[in-house]
This record gives sequence, C-alpha cells and structure tokens, in this order.
Amino acid sequence: MIINASSLRDLYVGFKTSFNKALNNTASHWEKVAMRVVAVTAEENYSWLTGMPGIREWIGDRLILQLGATRYVVENRDFELTISIRRNHIEDDQYGIYAPCIEQMGLETKRHPDELVFGLLKNGFTKKCYDGQYFFDTDHIGYDENGEEVTVTNFTAGAAPAWYLLDCSQPIKPLLYQERQPFIFESLTDGTNDHVFFRAKFIYGVRGRSNAGFGLWQLAHASKAEFNEANFTAAREKLTSQKRQSGQPLGINPTHLVVPRSLEAAARKLINAQLINGGESNIWANAAELIVSDFL
Repeated sequence: MIINASSLRDLYVGFKTSFNKALNNTASHWEKVAMRVVAVTAEENYSWLTGMPGIREWIGDRLILQLGATRYVVENRDFELTISIRRNHIEDDQYGIYAPCIEQMGLETKRHPDELVFGLLKNGFTKKCYDGQYFFDTDHIGYDENGEEVTVTNFTAGAAPAWYLLDCSQPIKPLLYQERQPFIFESLTDGTNDHVFFRAKFIYGVRGRSNAGFGLWQLAHASKAEFNEANFTAAREKLTSQKRQSGQPLGINPTHLVVPRSLEAAARKLINAQLINGGESNIWANAAELIVSDFL
C-alpha cells in the first residue's frame, strides 16, 4: 500500500467497520438491570433517589416531598484501549491480519458497561449507596404497615456464591450506568507525530468516560444462601413485602435473577424448567428472566 492521506483514510474506515461489526453483534445485559444516565459534568449527584412516597389523596395543601436529604455522587472515570500497528505492515499490505484485533476491541468496548455494572453489583456488600449504607445490608431503614420505621434487610447471609434477585420493571432501576462520553474509535497516523515519525507505528484506539452506580436498594436482594427453591422463595418474599412510609406496599415485582457462571445450571433448572422433582409442576417456571454474568 502506498501510504498517503487517502489510503490511511480508507484504512481507518475499514478498521472502524471491523470495530462496529463486533460492537453491534456482541451481546450485553447491563441495560436490563441499570438505567442509562447521560452525564453533563464530571460527576452527578443522585440524592434525588431518596424514597418516593407514592400517590396520596389530596386533602388540604399539597404535601411537598423534599428530595436530596443525603448526597450520593458518582464520578466519571476515563477508559481506553489502544494498539499500535507497524508502518511496514501497512506498506506490505499486511493490515488484514489486524482486523480480528480491531474486532476484539469492539467486543471489549461493548462488554465494558457489563463489567462496570455487574462488577459493582458484586461489590454491593462493601460499597455504599444513597442512604449511606452498604447497598446490600441488614439494617436499611424501611417502614411497616403502620408507617413506623423498621429495619429492613436486602441481604441473606451464607457461605455459597452470591446470587441476586432484582426488580427491573420500574423507571428507576437497582443500578445505573452513567455515560459522560460514549466510546469513540480514533486513530493517530499523522507523520509529524512522534509515534509515527520516530517509531514508525500507527496508533488506533477507543476512549470513553463513564461509571456505574447504585440506584434503589429496595429493588434488589442478594443472597449467599444455597440457591434452591426455598431460598429463592424467601428472597422474593423479602423484596415484595416492603412498605412505603404510608404503610402501603412498594409494589415490587422481581423480574430478573442474576447469577454467576457457577450457578447457571441450578438457576436454569429452577427458572426455566416446567417440571421438577420427577414430574412435579415448577411454580417458579419463567418467574424471572435469568442473566448469567461472567463479571460476578
């Protein structure tokens, strides 16, 4: 290949096509459990997550809810993935060998939000959310049927691998993916650049700014108890029994079961099988959408 502005532009287009091929064809799951937030500053404050009370009968003046009693900030982080390609390989028409590498870059870019979101879910036992408690904790503040404050847990202790039951049916989800700058594919091929002039290397890479954060802890329950029908039922009951400050139900409906790869078989048996125990009807068949994540 004769290297000039036109040929380098064509090479960039070809590489970007390979990148987009993998980007568009790679499966991801984060959007099922996290709400996308488009950030406009270096950080976003989610103090408005403080409990929404629900509709009430309008008697007298409006009851104005003051959001933001606590401060919960998610700062954007910078991410990149960059490779170099020898100029000689381009001149000798060997650039085709790099197409799989560029495709892999697209795959890694598509999976990156999954890594952030499900990685944060895994660390919910040691990282705090908007109420100042660990996201999965045994002493969140909730309410009983009389509107009295009570201690609420969204965590079941145990020695087994952790699994998670989530309600992802609401506008506010258990997790959030904050995006300041979507990932972009770019190149550095200017002959006056040090990498190109002194090292005879062209640079291709992606960069973006984003982060993951916690939404409402009320919509998630983590269990380290053995994954079985009894413990799955108990986790559902803990989620669905939560009350508003008015004493009315929060209306939580578990929609997704998230498990690590080690629990995939057990989860599929409980959630997907129509019959269990040698022919007995499975009451939890299709009770939740199963997500198996390698980032847990």
